[in-house]
Amino acid sequence: MTTSMADANKRRAAEAALQHVPPGCILGVGTGSTVRFLIEALAASPGRIHAAVSSSNATTALLVAAGIAVLDLNDVADLPLYIDGADEATRARHLIKGGGGALTREKIIAAAATRFICIIDESKLVGTLGAFPLPVEVIPMARALIARQLQARGARPVWRQGCVTDNGNHILDVHGLIIDDPPSLEREIGALAGVVTVGLFAVRPADLLLIGTAHGCEVI
Repeated sequence: MTTSMADANKRRAAEAALQHVPPGCILGVGTGSTVRFLIEALAASPGRIHAAVSSSNATTALLVAAGIAVLDLNDVADLPLYIDGADEATRARHLIKGGGGALTREKIIAAAATRFICIIDESKLVGTLGAFPLPVEVIPMARALIARQLQARGARPVWRQGCVTDNGNHILDVHGLIIDDPPSLEREIGALAGVVTVGLFAVRPADLLLIGTAHGCEVI
């Protein structure tokens, strides 16, 4: 799929998501290329939302540039909706996220939101998760320890060098996984000392998956 085709499909998914946004709400906004189309759509409809809760410094900058107020999650009692993309998604609405490094704040906002809509282009839809390396955010001093523990499980963790998350942590991209039971693996890796967040969104999956295709938007 060419970049222009993928972008057109991302835009279809983002614009379809806008139809699910309650007017005047506080909206949780994710990070990444598909979300940028969502922010463009929000900017073209001033006043559509009251404000946003952002999952990353990069998204905050885009929202502010679009004239959208950004609130701290601690100051928001009710978050009806969170919209974000994914690096991989299944028809069970299980996701791999974190390619952009914002997985921790993304998971926090997804947990806080009443509803979580994931927007992707059709190239991100897979039968089984794991072809995309699984991001795991770790406390820096625990990076090598966690890497050894993941290697002992048959995986190949690679330190994403030069990447420091908005939380000051490191990311291991875990290759070689065939993720047949995403919720169990999410809990297992998440229980390792020093792991901040696993880029599996399966214990709390997306409530709705919007898939942009050349023929429109598929809804799961």
